[in-house]
This record gives sequence, C-alpha cells and structure tokens, in this order.
Amino acid sequence: MKKAYFAISYSNRKQFDKVVEGLQILFKKHKIELFVFVDKYNFSTDQEKEMMETAFEEIDSSDFLVAELTTKSIGVGIEIGYAYAKKKPVIYLRRKGSEYSTTASGCSNYVVEYDNDLVEIFEELLKKKINISK
Repeated sequence: MKKAYFAISYSNRKQFDKVVEGLQILFKKHKIELFVFVDKYNFSTDQEKEMMETAFEEIDSSDFLVAELTTKSIGVGIEIGYAYAKKKPVIYLRRKGSEYSTTASGCSNYVVEYDNDLVEIFEELLKKKINISK
C-alpha cells in the first residue's frame, strides 16, 4: 500500500476535518494510506528536535506528500522543502481565495485550488494516474 504524508499545521487541523475525512476515504479506495502527522504525534515545546526528526522519518517512509496551506505555515513549508529535497512528489492544496505561496508552488508537482470539490479533484488526478511513485 502506498503512503501519503499529509502536512497541515497543528493549529489549523480541526478546521479541515471534512477535507481529511474525504481524502482518507478516497485514498483508501485507491490503496493509499493518508498519514496525518499531527493526528498521530503530540510533542511538547521542548521536543522540537525529536518532532522534526520524526516528521522527516515519516516523510522518508512515504511515497508522496500532500500539503494543506490554506493558511501559511512555516512547519508545513519545511516539510514541503524536505520532501522536495528527497525527490518525493508534492501536492500543494489551498482553498480558493486563500493566499498563494510561490515557495510551496515552486517545490510542488501539483497545485490544487479547491472549494467544496477537493475529493472530486483528487479523484480526477488519481484517474489520470498522477506520478506519485517517484
């Protein structure tokens, strides 16, 4: 089974429950595990090195990275940069009307701007057999 690392800021996670749930269902249908780092781990403020080492290990074990950046996040930006440096495909997500990140886009294989149609957009990407196995 393939694994997608889902990068999202901890502080914004709850706002995106429906997005994550929809993608989990869709990805499972395509035999892809959607791994949500902030749902799996909880670190204290004095564990920043352990947190980033763990994040990098999880990205290393993933086939590609999906980054939700409707609200810009330094941590998600670091995860994108790491995945890019490791030659992992990156999919940059943002809601329509949100601020565009040229940095995230510059490291991404796909940029997806969505409203309430994210699952449908991903279904089309998966049907086109996007290259997520680099």
